[in-house]
Amino acid sequence: MRIGQPRSLQTRQLLVASLFLVAFLALAGYALDRAFLRTARDHLRERLQSYALSLARDGEFARDGTFVVFNTPDARFQRPGSGLYAEVVFPNGHWDSESAQGPRLPPAPLLPARRSRFEGPLAMHEIDGRAGEVYRYGMGLIWSSDDTNKAAEFPYTIYIYEHTDALRDQVTVFRTALWRYLGGAGLLLLLLQGVILRWSLLPMRQVIDELKRVQRGQASRMSEQHPRELEPLTDSINAFIESERENLDRQRNTLADLAHSLKTPLAVIRSKLDDETAQPESLRDEVRLQVQRMNDIVSYQLARAASRGHALFAQPIAIAPHAEQIVTSLEKVYAGKGVICEFELDEDMQFYGEAGDLQELLGNLLENAFKWAKSRVLLTVKPIACADGRRPGLLIAVDDDGPGIPADKVALILQRGVRGDERVQGHGIGLAIVQDLVRAYRGELHVSASAELGGARFEARMPPGP
Repeated sequence: MRIGQPRSLQTRQLLVASLFLVAFLALAGYALDRAFLRTARDHLRERLQSYALSLARDGEFARDGTFVVFNTPDARFQRPGSGLYAEVVFPNGHWDSESAQGPRLPPAPLLPARRSRFEGPLAMHEIDGRAGEVYRYGMGLIWSSDDTNKAAEFPYTIYIYEHTDALRDQVTVFRTALWRYLGGAGLLLLLLQGVILRWSLLPMRQVIDELKRVQRGQASRMSEQHPRELEPLTDSINAFIESERENLDRQRNTLADLAHSLKTPLAVIRSKLDDETAQPESLRDEVRLQVQRMNDIVSYQLARAASRGHALFAQPIAIAPHAEQIVTSLEKVYAGKGVICEFELDEDMQFYGEAGDLQELLGNLLENAFKWAKSRVLLTVKPIACADGRRPGLLIAVDDDGPGIPADKVALILQRGVRGDERVQGHGIGLAIVQDLVRAYRGELHVSASAELGGARFEARMPPGP
């Protein structure tokens, strides 16, 4: 576990989602703040422009060259230090509104006719000498008292100033409301996010609770009521539980069979020891014979137990090399019959299980076919397609051109006895081992007539994997 890395999936998701949510709200707040500031500046410019146009409409120059305003567009122009100032600059002087008499405003140059300028913040000084800042809008105009006398025309510029406190107050109010609402929305979203994450991870907690119930013995397997994303996990757990349960049952059966098989030789030895008339040489031979028999029984039971156990999540094994090795050995054994084995399989076909299980499966099916075939044996290995995207299943089929098997004898030749030498003789005692192996892999074994060779066809179908 890495240092500082949360161990809880819910904590991880909540932490990452919270970081992204905070980052998103911060970026959204910044964007809204910039947009509002730009809009506020645009509105300020339009308002100052409106004041300038009103002064241009309601003001005129007297004969002595002074600028006279008949009506001010805002009462603040008449109140000293109000924060809204007006100034008219012309070649022979300038005019200031009553509010501009006292503060020291920035220098105001003449602007060319039909030119406007919006700028700021610009430094200025209040009536009491404190430093301040203002926004300024300037509009260049031409005054003419008589349109026929061009010499009487002269340029003049109207400047409107507004203190930055007004815009700053608007921005402050907006920012306070913006971050308050964004912060409240963020807290609400974080809370909602935590509830959603807890609800979405509820199936995981249910899986954990079911696993605990299985561990305590309160349930035998996982239930099937889970979301689609968790079904592969629960199916694998159920398969593992069933596999382990089957392995335990096989071990118990093997021990029971072994104990039952050893009862007879042990009873013989005990009776021989209890016989007071038995000769030492005869006793020694009998004990040697029964010990050898018990050794054979133990070896057989261990081999049978090993052939039936398999790993649920084993690595894939290439089928072709094992098949070729088995067929080569069988062709030597049955060289006198001249049996030929044909393959119908791809080189990349794989078996998911134990190598010993694959050898037992192929060996017993092929040996049975060689035993009863006249001259031909066919081994077919094909994948079984699966529609839900899982690993394809596997079809292993062995055909021969022998006498075949009557339909009413199929169940008999596959019957399993308690011990190997008690199995019904038919196509060989190995068929019962094949039956057990196929069942161990949750597959099916079918016996039918061969359509290609005319004899028997043994077909093992392995189910799709996880």
